[in-house]
Amino acid sequence: MQNIIGREGEMDFFHSVMESNKSEFVAVYGRRRVGKTFLIRSFFEDKFSFHITGLANAGTAQQLQNFTDCYKKLAGKTKFDKPANWKAAFQLLISLVERSKQKRKVIFIDELPWFDTTNAGFIPALEHFWNHWASARKDVVLIVCGSAASWMINKLINNKGGLHNRVTYRLKIVPFTLYECELFLKAKGSVLDRYQITQLYMVLGGIPFYWEQVQRRLSAAQNIERICFSENGLLRTEFNNLFSSLFTNWDKHVSVVQVLAKKAAGLTREEIVKGAKLPNAGSTTRILNELEESGFIKKYVPFGKKMRNSLYQLVDFYTLFYMRYLKDVQADNKNNWLNSIDTPKHRAWSGYAFEQVCLCHIEQLKKALGIGGVETYSSSWRSTAKDGGAQIDLVIDRKDMVINLCEMKFSINPFVIEKKYAMELRNKMGVFRKETGTRKALFLTMITTFGLQQNAHSTGLIQNDLRLDALFKRVDYGLLQ
Repeated sequence: MQNIIGREGEMDFFHSVMESNKSEFVAVYGRRRVGKTFLIRSFFEDKFSFHITGLANAGTAQQLQNFTDCYKKLAGKTKFDKPANWKAAFQLLISLVERSKQKRKVIFIDELPWFDTTNAGFIPALEHFWNHWASARKDVVLIVCGSAASWMINKLINNKGGLHNRVTYRLKIVPFTLYECELFLKAKGSVLDRYQITQLYMVLGGIPFYWEQVQRRLSAAQNIERICFSENGLLRTEFNNLFSSLFTNWDKHVSVVQVLAKKAAGLTREEIVKGAKLPNAGSTTRILNELEESGFIKKYVPFGKKMRNSLYQLVDFYTLFYMRYLKDVQADNKNNWLNSIDTPKHRAWSGYAFEQVCLCHIEQLKKALGIGGVETYSSSWRSTAKDGGAQIDLVIDRKDMVINLCEMKFSINPFVIEKKYAMELRNKMGVFRKETGTRKALFLTMITTFGLQQNAHSTGLIQNDLRLDALFKRVDYGLLQ
């Protein structure tokens, strides 16, 4: 097995699939560039009984020719007729796999949604292949993979036809955590500290393919300049490629993220419909679901609210950065990023991006607080008062009768709580208790880059003082199966 960075849970998952005593149908999905194909090919070391990758924007004839070419490489001198349709193609696949001497016969179909061309009959042929042959055996492992998460969910996992409940396991590959990104950089010989790594994460998120672009001899700021702003930088033109490859009519998906990028705390469905000029119909619900399944946005219920009050929030780091900085940048501008550091625009973006880093590492924060095993519910809260002054971006409601009210601050030095800010914090706590009516103890928790500078205003006010190291803790996640 190749040296895979992180992904311990995913590898344990594949080990269990290989040790199963029955045939397994595994659906793997996740955001483009998140490393799905690399993980599968590395774990199995390309030792598949059959492997094929769909062709982007290709018709049925081209996809079938692609199948024929892949089949030829494995069939050797065995004579066969070129398949005229997908049913014939899967019959050829059956004959090939039956000749395999491998104990577990692993079939890997990558970019599965691309095979589902108009009137191709691919899905019925796949249904027949699994239902009438593979599922009756005990030695077949069928792994299908795709970046179009909405297709994988709607047409495969939640299929209402012949594939209904046929997928035995589903595995969503999620972005790296800070812990995994640190491991990734160390493997490349990088000596960047955690402050610099966090800066990179605020732009790249946990997308391994983007982290491949990081050069170990450059600072975080230099890397961001080169990767995002230079004429040949990968992320300069990634946005349109990313959305067009995942969604049909992708301009509507872009209109949603454009609206969400302007409101850090998130928007209701009604606000999105109005801002993006979309119809209040099922088509808009589908767009929101597709963006959520693909990891660009998240839907959450604010503290003390009901499901109908749900908010949608943009959570993909690169998309947010693109909307704030890259969308309108001129190609001939030099040192865009380096010259913007410590400007009001940069400070505003840094604060919001750091909050998002904290929000996608809640399990790490819980571990640092010593409540990893405590049942909790995480959300945000906003005052219902007309002035709308009080807002808390992370509320951790604990089963042990405590609520952590978390404040997140990104700074280059230890954070100083001054008299004015201390008064604001006390006001927030008072308004929160009054409006929510909670009887639980309130623990004010500061999450900063380099911790708090203790003074008269922080003493007795702050119960928990967490810094960057808390976000880099290793956490075991239960995999969705």
